[in-house]
Amino acid sequence: MDAMETGALREKIIAEALRTVYDPEIPVNIYDLGLVYEVRVEPAGDVHVKMTLTAPACPVAAMLVAEVDDKIRRLPGVRDVKVELVWEPPWEPSRMSEAAKLQLGML
Repeated sequence: MDAMETGALREKIIAEALRTVYDPEIPVNIYDLGLVYEVRVEPAGDVHVKMTLTAPACPVAAMLVAEVDDKIRRLPGVRDVKVELVWEPPWEPSRMSEAAKLQLGML
């Protein structure tokens, strides 16, 4: 897979996987919430996602990580997936997209 193909796959992961996963307490997808810190696609089709949650004590942490993994794995061109849950830097509302802020009435 060349750089153009990995870039296209990265965009597909964002659009068709990450933007379809929602925090159950907030009606905004995890990507627009700013919970996804990194999406890296290797030429062999391996995908590494670095993400966080709104709070370390989130009761659905394992469920969200598993959903992200599963949805990415289903996409053509993906060979393997590693979802890493990180707590640094801590999430804060300023990481949200303008669309998410607008949807939540924060603008």
